[in-house]
Amino acid sequence: MIEALSSVFTAFGLSSAAGLNAYLPLLIVALLARYTDLITLREPWNALEPWIIGLLVVLLAIEMLADKVAGIDHINDIIQTFIRPVAGAILFAANGNVISDLHVVLALGLGVLAAGSVHTAKATVRPAITVTTAGLGNPVVSVLEDIVSAALTIMAILLPILTVLVIVLMVILVLRWRRKRKMAAQPTSPAAGP
Repeated sequence: MIEALSSVFTAFGLSSAAGLNAYLPLLIVALLARYTDLITLREPWNALEPWIIGLLVVLLAIEMLADKVAGIDHINDIIQTFIRPVAGAILFAANGNVISDLHVVLALGLGVLAAGSVHTAKATVRPAITVTTAGLGNPVVSVLEDIVSAALTIMAILLPILTVLVIVLMVILVLRWRRKRKMAAQPTSPAAGP
């Protein structure tokens, strides 16, 4: 039971990481699955030929460059609205240790939900960062997102229970940020006169 729960946490962690950067978690999982015993992928996801890994490297380079430039990063986020959830679905479904009775359609749906939710939060926060920093904060935030995505991917594989705690903490932080932003945007009532 604990192993099955741990596998589900791994799948959610990998999918959530894809919501920040679609190709980084895919590349890390592909490399670990091909060259180590840390992760085993289900059929047909286990057919990781070197050219697929090379393609992931090229796509990751494009994603990382596009995400660092103000303006282009917003166009990239629009494009990634379709790609990140698909990457999350693939990572969730490909995790070979997920409960074997979990239907592949349900696994794909959960992966889309996890990655799509993280991507939506990222795409919501990023324009505010662009406005408040005149675009200068975008590269810094993008690098932090890449670091979190890589760390979350590795953590999901090695420490899946900790991954869930980190994801919950990230959700709480984003929700608090949104609430503070919404409260700051509300006009204050004028004080009652004499």
